Amino acid sequence: MSLEWETVEELGLRKAFGKLADVFVAAGEQQRLAFADQVQDRILTRPNGLSFDRDPAPLHVFAALACMPSTARVVALLTRPQLNTAWNSAVHDPEPLLRVLRARALPWLGELAVRLTERLPARGGGWWLTSALLLESGAVPPVTEGVVRGWLQDLLRPRGLVRHPPLATRLRDDPWLDLLLPAVFEIDGLGDAAAQQSWDATADRDDPRPVLPLVVAELVAEGRLDRRRILAATVDRLARGDRAAALRPFVVQFDTLAPTVDELAGFLPELTRMLAEAPSVVAGVAQRALLAVDAAGRLDIDTLIEASGGTLRRPEKALVKAQLTWLGKVAAREPGRAGEVLETAAAAFEHPALDIQDRALAAIARHRTRLDTATTARLAQAATVLTGDAAARAAALFGPVLAATPSPVQAPPSSLPVVLPPAGMPALPSPPPPARFPPPITDIAELAEEIVAIVHHESAVRWERVLAGLVGLAATVARDDLAAVLEPVLKRCSAQLWVGPLRHQAPAGFLGEVIHAVLRPGQRGPGWARMTEAVRAAWDGGPVPANTPVLPTGPDGVLPLRVCEIAMNIAAAPVPMLVSTPTHVDGNLAAETLFDRLCRAEADGWQPWQLDLEQALLRTPRTVAGGLVARAARLTSPAGHRFAAWIAAGGLPDPISTRWEQRSGPTFRLSATSPFAPRRVLANLAATAMRGLRFEPRLVTLTHPPEPDWFAREPTLAAELRTMVLPHHREVIAAWGLPRTAALADLDNRGEGGLLPLLATAGGPLGPAMSLAVAYGLGARHDTDRVAAVDAFLTLAAGPAPFAARLGADLGDLCGDGSVKLTRVVPGLCDAHAAGASAAVWELLTAAVPVLLAPAPRGLPDLLMLAAQVASAVGVRQQIPGLAEVAHRGGGTRVVREAKRLHDALHC
Repeated sequence: MSLEWETVEELGLRKAFGKLADVFVAAGEQQRLAFADQVQDRILTRPNGLSFDRDPAPLHVFAALACMPSTARVVALLTRPQLNTAWNSAVHDPEPLLRVLRARALPWLGELAVRLTERLPARGGGWWLTSALLLESGAVPPVTEGVVRGWLQDLLRPRGLVRHPPLATRLRDDPWLDLLLPAVFEIDGLGDAAAQQSWDATADRDDPRPVLPLVVAELVAEGRLDRRRILAATVDRLARGDRAAALRPFVVQFDTLAPTVDELAGFLPELTRMLAEAPSVVAGVAQRALLAVDAAGRLDIDTLIEASGGTLRRPEKALVKAQLTWLGKVAAREPGRAGEVLETAAAAFEHPALDIQDRALAAIARHRTRLDTATTARLAQAATVLTGDAAARAAALFGPVLAATPSPVQAPPSSLPVVLPPAGMPALPSPPPPARFPPPITDIAELAEEIVAIVHHESAVRWERVLAGLVGLAATVARDDLAAVLEPVLKRCSAQLWVGPLRHQAPAGFLGEVIHAVLRPGQRGPGWARMTEAVRAAWDGGPVPANTPVLPTGPDGVLPLRVCEIAMNIAAAPVPMLVSTPTHVDGNLAAETLFDRLCRAEADGWQPWQLDLEQALLRTPRTVAGGLVARAARLTSPAGHRFAAWIAAGGLPDPISTRWEQRSGPTFRLSATSPFAPRRVLANLAATAMRGLRFEPRLVTLTHPPEPDWFAREPTLAAELRTMVLPHHREVIAAWGLPRTAALADLDNRGEGGLLPLLATAGGPLGPAMSLAVAYGLGARHDTDRVAAVDAFLTLAAGPAPFAARLGADLGDLCGDGSVKLTRVVPGLCDAHAAGASAAVWELLTAAVPVLLAPAPRGLPDLLMLAAQVASAVGVRQQIPGLAEVAHRGGGTRVVREAKRLHDALHC
């Protein structure tokens, strides 16, 4: 029978691959080869994107393998952008395809299998099909990350709805086990794949451990895998290091194999390095293993000392405490070398945790009488880094030796987050002034490059330059010259430069309408109607029609509205320039520069567009020189009059910013383990006076609902795009962005922390929104956001406005009921203390500690310990309400111990 595309397509789209195989087998090789060109044409004309109902990808993969005359043509087609993410998973049951390939008897099937396998992506996928081709041809796959990851994925999560044999059975009988399993240990980055749980019906769902290490240990026990080889590979993988989560399956593998002392003794160099350098979970494994070797009398003291040096500087206190206890036992067991051991323990004097310092001092005190004079002098020298009550105990322990030892100025190790600055510390340096704005775009090619760059990575400076460049070049360059450069940009980025039906439209879509208006001023672009309706809805309020983009309120909506204004006016009412382009990269627009631009407009007889002028006014400083006010009053144009009145009145009045508590409704208080915080504290804005700007009501009025919107998914602009709207009103920007900033802490979101340093360097008064934003940033889930919050705190601490006390009160309030996790906040405050902001940190702590003593949230002992360190560094003596009561409370809890330490530091 002859091959007809209509028949092939119908069977393929219905996923009737058994019948499709019958058609191709019956056709014969000559017809199959003749049909190859039709298949190639269909694949080459397949559009990008996915079709979720009748996806042609499986059909195209099947037909290409069934008809193409060579390896090169098959590979070229299946690795095209239209199919390179689809062919790996397109054919769920390879048997019909294999029937066709057997009928073809291809001599190059093995070469094809290897070449396709080499192209498996490193992220995995595709092993299902390529494995079938390899087995059919007898070829051997290359051992790449994509191959091994795909093999693991298919082993742990096999396809289909049938009941599969247990993983141990499938792994034992797998033809690639001996080739690919060693690579799981040898190729870095496969830990996440090895950690996947199996979809076996026989898997123990209550066992949280990854199943693969358990099955490997089972095969080792029965002799299918070599124990020595697997154990060595496991130790080597742990010693190379990685993220803690990626190493977890190898930790489970080590524990499951339960190596003997004889086996452990063969890995002493690796275990020593792991104890000092590996992530905490791996270091714990190494510590237990070395303890077992030591208990058997097979660990020499030199190895222990080598391992302890780095361990005692680790931040994980449990590891350090266990190491100090171990060193103390060895000092008692080996009195002849007690001095060396205790000098090693003295490295813990430099640990940031004061209770670690106490433990090290206590361990040395127990063996003080066994030490000679020289060793005692060295220990006394090491003790000079101690402060507060620890320093007093060291003085009592070492007596005259310590008194005779000079206290050198020592820099702490770079890995430690604590410094000991002297009292009366110098003020923090002020941040450098913002850079000047780059020169305007005067070349069409540069404009095209910047438009393409916006599509992939927008930035505030890039947006301002592109908008100014489009307006300026449209007024000075011939339309044909613009079209020659910008038409390819419209085609290349058509998916982004298009006002689509999405409710939340990116500004780049409106930018496409601007370009369309420049190139074809007599026509309206494809998204014109949706754009104009979106602008109308933004200004007038009320319901938004279907398929109409919703422009954001607040600062996020200013840029889209400005782009829409340019699209509507660039052909109908052209101007030679935008007057709102900043003079500095933070969005500030020098008033003198704006005055010069308005003078030019008057001289040339044109008026700035309304929103462009309003944005320019919002960017001018609050205060200007009196001479400029007088000169501006002589301007005669409407824009000049508005500018003169604006700078004479002092710019946009600050709205009233007030705290607003949102409480979770009953839906989100189902249990004590609910992932939602009990409340969220935001800030509302209320206008005090209006200056007549159309933007104004959208910026200075904000009222949050009584309940948090935990599922808000509205996309936002980059942080710098918001701050550039109001560079002299950071409290307004902070209030609008506070729900997303709070989500860094109470929803564990990421990425919004970059706004905080920008707000810290912006202008304007500091209110509750700024304080709450930094508080939530310090409690963020992710390190990058917390680092940004610390940077903002340091900048604000260096400024003239008081801020730390308000921030401390907010942290005490939010951490007291768990709205923000105190354990996340403390490391950032340690970093701020280390950076020299000890005075500001102390001001913060004196406001936060009294509030937190009663609820005593998790992390309070660490906060009290930090407070003792900061108090010693600043040299302060004062009362903290409620501290004495906790310090003199009975019991030996860590809260009581750290409260006593702080109390003693404040009263010694």
